[in-house]
Amino acid sequence: MAGPDAATVLIVEDEVELAESYAVILDDEHEVRIATTGEEGLEMVDHDVDVVLLDRRMPGMSGDEMLGKLVERGITAKVAMLTAVEPEVDIIDLSFDDYITKPVDNEELLALVDVLLKRAAYDERSQEFFQLAAKKATLETAGREQSAEYRELTDRLHQLQQEVDATLEELSTEKAFIDIDPTRPPPG
Repeated sequence: MAGPDAATVLIVEDEVELAESYAVILDDEHEVRIATTGEEGLEMVDHDVDVVLLDRRMPGMSGDEMLGKLVERGITAKVAMLTAVEPEVDIIDLSFDDYITKPVDNEELLALVDVLLKRAAYDERSQEFFQLAAKKATLETAGREQSAEYRELTDRLHQLQQEVDATLEELSTEKAFIDIDPTRPPPG
């Protein structure tokens, strides 16, 4: 069972057995919620949800419609369309973070969630970096470079830069695809 600091993953899948099998795979590392309809998924999603694994084709509200509602509500969870629907050009207008065609094995599912969580952490660090950079520029304009607070701020900026660089390295397009699909040959 996942610990108190575990990420929350919402699985929205109308095939109950498949949703439960995903939950079993993810449950050791994450808090897992299961919804079997888009409507139920909308009821269960809140700002505590970190990742949504969303089927596209469901009775009632489709995954595409649910995705639109998530955007309207300002839900910032990373969303992966995990579906049997082969992608077409219509996906260009959808606001998802990844698109995986079923079936997926255990390792692919775990890697997908891991990559989405890393992307979310990268986004948070990027926002903090730009906030601190603006503060640094303001202090420099005011001639306050000699203060202890300025030195602490520049130290934190340096640390964030290293974290962002490391995350970008991990999330390079080539590595992200290799992590999700271990059978895919390295790009060459």
